[in-house]
Amino acid sequence: MPEQEPATANPAPEVPAGIRSEDETASIRSETETAGSGSETETADSRSDTGTADSRSETETADGRIGDQTAGVGAGEQVAQLLTAESATLVRLGDETAEIARVVVEAAPGVEKIPAAERVYAYVKTAILDRTYPGGELLTEGELATAVGVSRTPVREALLRLEESGLVKLYPKKGALVLPVLPQEIDDVLEARELIETHAAAKVWPRRKQLVENLTRRVEEMRAHRKAGDAKSFLEADRAFHEAIVDAAGNQILAKLYNSLRDRQVRMGVPGIEMQPARMDRSIAAHQELIEALGGNSVKRFRELVVTHINEAATDLRSTR
Repeated sequence: MPEQEPATANPAPEVPAGIRSEDETASIRSETETAGSGSETETADSRSDTGTADSRSETETADGRIGDQTAGVGAGEQVAQLLTAESATLVRLGDETAEIARVVVEAAPGVEKIPAAERVYAYVKTAILDRTYPGGELLTEGELATAVGVSRTPVREALLRLEESGLVKLYPKKGALVLPVLPQEIDDVLEARELIETHAAAKVWPRRKQLVENLTRRVEEMRAHRKAGDAKSFLEADRAFHEAIVDAAGNQILAKLYNSLRDRQVRMGVPGIEMQPARMDRSIAAHQELIEALGGNSVKRFRELVVTHINEAATDLRSTR
């Protein structure tokens, strides 16, 4: 028999030209290791190796648990416990991540109770969605660890989650590249939306009257965000409107797939709305029309309005490429 060639490891992903290693970037940006701050790598590693209190807290919480290992308590519940009763009612859907990011940025009391990886994830994700970190920017573990006040271990976990969401691409020993929104991604998201939403429109029709109150609240939120000129929050309410319809259709797999598109849709839509705020007025009118169609007796008309709404969104998105 011919001798088999030895197996080779999968090659590392090709790094775009111009992306420096994290060490090079740190040097260029004068993030030198001083006696006052100490080597960040050495500090993170030594905390992990020696088992100090901070390291134990971050290591134990890196997998998404609170430091005291409270069973069954998710990140949303943890944040709600940290907030006042009034603000806790705002924690839902995408607001949860934004609220965690706010607590982190403001170093609010109780921030240390939120898992370290969750803090990093919320901080970076929010910064990408509001374009504080624009497409094409290279983020390093050291910078993010310093910004959030954690070691590098939870930073790595958070970046892996962000890569799974399609927001960044990881390059070993270099960092995470914030992925720009490409024309093909816009087309793919819109196609997925039409397939899922038109299917959901037909499935939800027998239970449509139960949806009207929920959808009406979402439109009121959109109006409030329009008045405030908050494009990102407006799009969050917009997405919550459509997610409510998909969720009510009862197919959990499709609902999960649809919800995974949320961040991409928000990031795609913000630039266009900021350039042309009048788009919010047209969107509010279209969503109100969908609610009125749910109160009628024609599922065909409801599905047609869903398709029309997606096509209008497609035209707006493509015009801002």
